[in-house]
Amino acid sequence: MKRTARSDRRFFGKPGQRGFTLLEMLIAIAILAVIAVLSWRGLDSVIRGRATIENSMEDERIVAQLFDQMRIDARQAATDDEAGQPAVQIGNGSLQIVRGLFAANTAPRLQVVRYRLSNGRIVRFASPPLSNVGEVRRALTSGDSGNGWSSVPLMGGVASLATRVYIPEKGWTTRMNDVLAQINQNDNNLKVPQLGNAPLPRAVSGIQVAVGARNLHVPLTRVFLVGE
Repeated sequence: MKRTARSDRRFFGKPGQRGFTLLEMLIAIAILAVIAVLSWRGLDSVIRGRATIENSMEDERIVAQLFDQMRIDARQAATDDEAGQPAVQIGNGSLQIVRGLFAANTAPRLQVVRYRLSNGRIVRFASPPLSNVGEVRRALTSGDSGNGWSSVPLMGGVASLATRVYIPEKGWTTRMNDVLAQINQNDNNLKVPQLGNAPLPRAVSGIQVAVGARNLHVPLTRVFLVGE
């Protein structure tokens, strides 16, 4: 008798089972692709947001460092009679301060510091310690690259550096002639006999600094007290 051929179901699974069709596979792949794209975009936005936050924090740190150094220099500014001329000078996008240097086991000395805008960057130049008014005058007339001068870049991407000073009972000014006139007036007042031993008042009691940058809508402005 001829034997009837039988299919071996071990290779075809249980009755009613079947594999995925090509259309179903394509739909699944398309769904996975959409999920992958959405996940990548979400991750990319998180990474970009993190980078933006880190850059903003770094910018804030740099700005805070700049203004904090200016505040320290203004607070330690010498008086006009100690400097032998205006202790605070402004003009041409720069700020100059004759300040005191105080260190342990060392006699107080003076130092000239200048803030200047150079190639889009605010740089702080500082002279070596100075012992007397003669050395201060030589430092004031010398350039920033003299012997012993140091320079520290503090902030980049700067478009403008504007300064003005406050004269007591007269207000804000950007003219150094106003400062010189106030010094002369203070000096003349001290020539009155009963005031002869009094210290010379400061001609400038406040400094305003405005820093403009390309990515700022308005300049960053700070006010510092002089000698306080």
